[in-house]
Amino acid sequence: MVTRILFLGTPAFGVASLQRLIGCQASKGWKVVGAITQPDRPAGRGRKISVPPVKQAALESGIPVFQPERIRGNPEAISLLNQLRPDLIVVVAFGQILPRDFFEFPGHGTLNVHASLLPAYRGAAPVVHAIWNGDKETGVTIMKIDEGMDTGGILTQRACSIPLEMTAGELEERLSQHGADLLIEVLPDYLAGAVEPRPQDSEGATYAPKITPRDALIDWSASARGVHNQIRAFNPRPGARTTFRGEALKIWKSRLPNAAKEDSGLKPGTIAAVEPAAVTVSCAEGEQLELIEFQLPNRNRV
Repeated sequence: MVTRILFLGTPAFGVASLQRLIGCQASKGWKVVGAITQPDRPAGRGRKISVPPVKQAALESGIPVFQPERIRGNPEAISLLNQLRPDLIVVVAFGQILPRDFFEFPGHGTLNVHASLLPAYRGAAPVVHAIWNGDKETGVTIMKIDEGMDTGGILTQRACSIPLEMTAGELEERLSQHGADLLIEVLPDYLAGAVEPRPQDSEGATYAPKITPRDALIDWSASARGVHNQIRAFNPRPGARTTFRGEALKIWKSRLPNAAKEDSGLKPGTIAAVEPAAVTVSCAEGEQLELIEFQLPNRNRV
């Protein structure tokens, strides 16, 4: 009997899992019957309508796409489930909290691909917070959704190192591939009843709340490593920012000096040196950070 799968996802992080599910349909005995994603929305400077990457990937594979404004409190969402009759729902970065009557509808429940080693970094922005905190390792978790915020039972996990220069965008791409691989590995056994979700240890839980524009404002009184972590955590979205001669300035890339430089005695946030390959800025306790890619408003990156 073919297992009917409904996929929920929105950004690029979900594309790899959707594509792998579709690509394995014939060999694994399941069928992706539809994809639910967020509505198209204006984005960028020109506020042009942007199509979610998951929608584009689904349409390219001939998968029906549905874009309700919301799931919770929407009778049409349950009507859609009755129409599609999924045996399993798979969620990868959908962007909405699902109500119980929705995630418990399928016989096999609802699984989620989460970009952390739960119970660490429950919430909306696990990748950003892992890099911002300077973690050397994170990972991906396949879990069964319940009513809590990423509190459901764990099916399986895979760890992933975080190199010192890796940005959030680069880590998201790596974790999206790991998540897709792990999903395809565990799904057959889960559907066969051979994998039982294990409860999370809530005492060890940490949280990764949604990022706000204020979070991206650089505090130069932090350590050089702390500022460096913040810059790579906010690349590519929304870009760590500061001011320069009264104008907003986004910092996209930085690096820690190979060797400690002599304390210039300058106030944190002051330019200490300008060289062809970098602009050096002072941070806390005389530490210095080299800025290697930045951008003024309405200008190209330099």
